[in-house]
Amino acid sequence: MSNGAQLGALLLQQGLITQADLDAALAANEKNGKPISRILIELGRITESDLVRTLAQQVGLGFVDLEEITIDPAVALLVPESLVRRYQAIPIQWDEQGRLVVTMADPSNVFAADDIRAMTGAEVVTVVSPPSQVQQLIDRVHRLDDEVDTMAQEAADEFGDGGVEGTKIDDLIEDAPIVEFVNLVITQAVADRASDIHIEPTETDLRIRYRIDGVLHEAMRSPKAIQAGVTSRLKVMADINIAERRVPQDGRISVRVGGIEVDLRVATLPTVYGEKIVMRILDKSKALLTLDDQGFLPDVLARYAASYTKPYGTIMVTGPTGSGKSTTLYATLNILNQVDRNIITVEDPVEYRLAGINQVQINSKAGLSFAAALRSILRCDPDIVLVGEIRDKETATIAIEAALTGHLVLTTLHTNDASSTPQRLVEMGVEPFLVTSALSSVLAQRLARRLCSHCTEAYQPSEAELIEAGWPMESTNDWPTLNRAIGCGYCGKTGYKGRFALHEVMTITEEVERLIIERRSTEDVKKTAVMQGMVPLRQDGLRKVAAGMTSLEEVFRVVT
Repeated sequence: MSNGAQLGALLLQQGLITQADLDAALAANEKNGKPISRILIELGRITESDLVRTLAQQVGLGFVDLEEITIDPAVALLVPESLVRRYQAIPIQWDEQGRLVVTMADPSNVFAADDIRAMTGAEVVTVVSPPSQVQQLIDRVHRLDDEVDTMAQEAADEFGDGGVEGTKIDDLIEDAPIVEFVNLVITQAVADRASDIHIEPTETDLRIRYRIDGVLHEAMRSPKAIQAGVTSRLKVMADINIAERRVPQDGRISVRVGGIEVDLRVATLPTVYGEKIVMRILDKSKALLTLDDQGFLPDVLARYAASYTKPYGTIMVTGPTGSGKSTTLYATLNILNQVDRNIITVEDPVEYRLAGINQVQINSKAGLSFAAALRSILRCDPDIVLVGEIRDKETATIAIEAALTGHLVLTTLHTNDASSTPQRLVEMGVEPFLVTSALSSVLAQRLARRLCSHCTEAYQPSEAELIEAGWPMESTNDWPTLNRAIGCGYCGKTGYKGRFALHEVMTITEEVERLIIERRSTEDVKKTAVMQGMVPLRQDGLRKVAAGMTSLEEVFRVVT
């Protein structure tokens, strides 16, 4: 029996065609020599998906209909365009075992899987998809970079070297190349897992950078001529006054990227070369994270939990901008959010909408400051209050008095570590006895990048490295084996993918209270807190290095 007849018999056995269909195809094959599979498709008896699925079963491979699954663009972009087009094979997802799933039009090409495995450093599992679907996916994924350049050039050509001069604003913001360019910049940022998009005018061009895992990477440079069009388009999308270019403004954009709703917080800043725009990409899934997702070690989490399970008191989360303070507070609220509790937040801005929680947006122009909002909130019978940030003495005093009157108050403050937080409140003008009476605990944190799971390398650190890190070594038998970043296709050659937090939790004990009231130094407060069980930030980082979560270099980068 010929291969065609075997395939026909298999299709018949699976009920995809009838005996009459097979007889007609065999007759046509005798007449014109066309493959039976092609004849059946042309006659409309089977689809290309039916055929490829049957062939996959015949050779014992998995079949994937690309029209029925959602492809992660970041995964699909792991392999360069030249390679996927040569082999007609493209990554589509990671399976539960952490293997890279690659779909192919021609599963008999054994070199494709080997080359992709070598290039990405990942274990590869091959599946089969219809050739037309594979080609469409490759075109869709890999046209992105080309399209950005093309759209930028088209827009530049349309406006000429003069840029916006002589062009109506309405024409600018509705111009197809500009609209497409802005959409592609946002789409690419989401695909690259960026947290922020920086659109920066320079003297000669428009620079676009993405912040990925806390580090800025230059994504592209576009012609200066499209600057006004891009700025105006984004300001209209964010409902910002496009005629005002002299003062900073802010707004919000909601867009759909790959079927997912994405919110962007937009801020403009006048510079000497025009308005810089920064967009913070708000990942709504972060609002649903638990404290276990934050990277807490069990003993540190237990110390923190002892504070938020109290019925009243103040919990302060401290750290620089972008250290994950809000995410930690939201995760804490997710635990505390129960039907018998009235939870009210006052934020500037409200980044994530939380179900079952009353959230208040600060509006300085209307006179609704943190202090004014907090006074009103305390008249609304709250059990738990979240204050987005302590910015002045008035807000700090009201928040602390709220804790003293039986409320649980969660808030943030910008300090370097936990032990310096009480002193900062005293410097703001809050009486030391109020600080000690109301403060339950202080959680200081930093965000560190997580080592890539596909290219981590184990090594023996030198004695100098361990001494510099302050590594605890009882004897030479304790010499550790650590991991370091290498870089592969999966992590964009950085060696890291994703982030977690380093923590230190200072519980306000009687001894710590006494030191604060006596206005003793931050160093004295820290020594006492450590003696009572506080794990300093650097030490928490070293414990996570020992656990293989990150590298010494990364801990050095984020903790001084």
